[in-house]
Amino acid sequence: MKEAEQQLAQHSGEDEGAPSARNLGRLAHSRIRADILSLGLAPGEVVSERGLQGVYGISRTPIREALAALIREGLVVRTARGYAVAPFDLRELREIFDYREIVEDAAVRLACRNATPQELDDLQKTVDRGLAAFTPDDWFEAGLDVHVRIAALSCNRFLCEAVRDTVNRTLRPRWLLASSEEAREAAHREHSEIVDLIRRQEEEPAARAIRLHGRDVRDRILSAISDSRRIFGARAFAEPGRQGD
Repeated sequence: MKEAEQQLAQHSGEDEGAPSARNLGRLAHSRIRADILSLGLAPGEVVSERGLQGVYGISRTPIREALAALIREGLVVRTARGYAVAPFDLRELREIFDYREIVEDAAVRLACRNATPQELDDLQKTVDRGLAAFTPDDWFEAGLDVHVRIAALSCNRFLCEAVRDTVNRTLRPRWLLASSEEAREAAHREHSEIVDLIRRQEEEPAARAIRLHGRDVRDRILSAISDSRRIFGARAFAEPGRQGD
């Protein structure tokens, strides 16, 4: 049995010879997704079922299922030769941040009206986790959680889901900023300001603060992506005019 399958069987308490296909698919998806988001698998990099099977020690069927899920998430694309990690799409990123500005504006205004003191105390604890010891898993969780939890305080499921989707779609390029202590401190400062404004029920200042925060993150990401061209090369970027093909 593959090493990863043995570990999963032991962890889940299943018979070592029969870890469930569902659990193996989840494990394959989690590991490949983490490596894509943290740029361990580079944008534009060609991948294959057989190659991933060897890297992760997971059999081919769960790998295939994981790739299908990653295609649905926009992190992997089909190519003439099989699969590739999705390249950065600058046009899509700009559109995502334009859309995110609209939905987060509405969400934070409703949060000012609906959030309870206890919910805001809990949210500040999440914000503070961003200054804790840095690991990829913690960073992805905290980065997603802050914005989604702000949206959740709106008590509007549709706004919350919209924010969740837009934040999730920017996790990979945001990794380019994640190793910067300066960027993490700036995010903590700006998130804390937003939480404080929600606590004071100041809708207009809160909306302005989250708007400026989003624009700052967008500009930092676009600058970091531009700098990354030297590292990843041309294949890491979608061709102009071919977005969504």
